[in-house]
Amino acid sequence: MPATKKKASEELIHGVKPHRPKRGEPYMGEVQTEHFRVILNAWKQELVDDIERTMSVMQDETINLPDPNDRATMETDRSLELRTRDRERKLIKKINDSLVDLDKGDYGYCEECGIEIGIKRLEARPTANLCIDCKSLNEIREKQSA
Repeated sequence: MPATKKKASEELIHGVKPHRPKRGEPYMGEVQTEHFRVILNAWKQELVDDIERTMSVMQDETINLPDPNDRATMETDRSLELRTRDRERKLIKKINDSLVDLDKGDYGYCEECGIEIGIKRLEARPTANLCIDCKSLNEIREKQSA
């Protein structure tokens, strides 16, 4: 039987179904706040698990390779892996910041203009802190100053 292709709206977000707001549901009310708390915590746990798995594998590996090429390849792989884990640690900080914003009631609102960021944008990028318009303007400014 052929595999059915899921629509983007049906794909899980870190193991969580996308939210479909009910008519009259308040933006970032209790339901939506809990929805994003679950997503952020699940994503954070995935990253923590990856970091722990990497550290465990790196500690178990022995670096007793007589061939200089093999040693160089292994060191390059380790360097790449450590850079990836460093990016993930920074992402965990952003996730933690988003969880703090959730607790304060600031999550889901643009830091620059204060408007709603939107459910779909937050599901696509749960750590977003700018609406799409402000983000686009920032990117244009960055390109102009580069």
